[in-house]
Amino acid sequence: MSTFQQPDPQDRPARLTVGVVGAGRVGPALAASLQLAGHRPVAVSGVSDASRRRAAQLLPDVPLVPPAEVLERADLVLLTVPDDTLPGLVEGLAETGAVRPGQLLVHTSGRYGAKVLDPALRVGALPLALHPAMTFTGTPVDVQRLAGCSFGVTAPEELRLAAEALVIEMGGEPEWIAEEMRPLYHAALALGANHLVTLVAQSLELLRASGVEAPDRMLGPLLGAALDNALRSGDAALTGPVARGDAGTVAAHVEQLRKHAPQAVAGYLAMARATADRALAHGLLKPEFAQDLLGVLAEGTDRADGTEGDAR
Repeated sequence: MSTFQQPDPQDRPARLTVGVVGAGRVGPALAASLQLAGHRPVAVSGVSDASRRRAAQLLPDVPLVPPAEVLERADLVLLTVPDDTLPGLVEGLAETGAVRPGQLLVHTSGRYGAKVLDPALRVGALPLALHPAMTFTGTPVDVQRLAGCSFGVTAPEELRLAAEALVIEMGGEPEWIAEEMRPLYHAALALGANHLVTLVAQSLELLRASGVEAPDRMLGPLLGAALDNALRSGDAALTGPVARGDAGTVAAHVEQLRKHAPQAVAGYLAMARATADRALAHGLLKPEFAQDLLGVLAEGTDRADGTEGDAR
């Protein structure tokens, strides 16, 4: 068992003052992690009551101030705001003179690379894009989860080592993402993580509707094993009626979903079709079984679209 202990930040001098613009779920956790590495959070901005509570819990005694004052106080500024807000925020901070030459400006958006920080770069800031590939709760557990978390890193080449060093200080693993590949990188994470939550939530609802008293207890081991198998083996881990070509079973699923959970039909059909395509491509679904299965899925899609197939 590892006996490593995080050094006490009181045992070493702070190196950078840290500010957070946007006290959502991500910013305070990253600032708290940097504090453990010896840096010193000095200011945070937040508007909502939830943001203020998060800041108070994760960064106690750090003052809440307006964004411009955060930049005035900090050497390293974390811009942890929603993706659609980020470009306007950066432009506004740069235009009002809030950004200082030599200031490290870090955003955590998965969608954007470093170029979204160009307005700040033009006035002398040092732009870094550090996106933690992690889901956040807004509680202290997030700081623990950063240990071993991968970060999508994008920065000018001359700042690459600095960006990667910050990630390592937070306990993360830097993964270099080219500027032009950021949207695809982020789409991959959204597909895997965000959509997983939707799928699991739907599955829990359906199990409850079928009479299962503890659907979480039933799904936990199954989903854990499925995730582990998928990470280890990729498409070779595919199982179930679609991968086997059990057209009758899939038809029964669709019928029951239409009756008890019509809102889940479209998602089931879309994922079943994607699964069938991958199973076919990897030789798991035999062609002789695929035709009937694809017919069931096509019929289900036609009905979901409000059509009834060929009207000739």
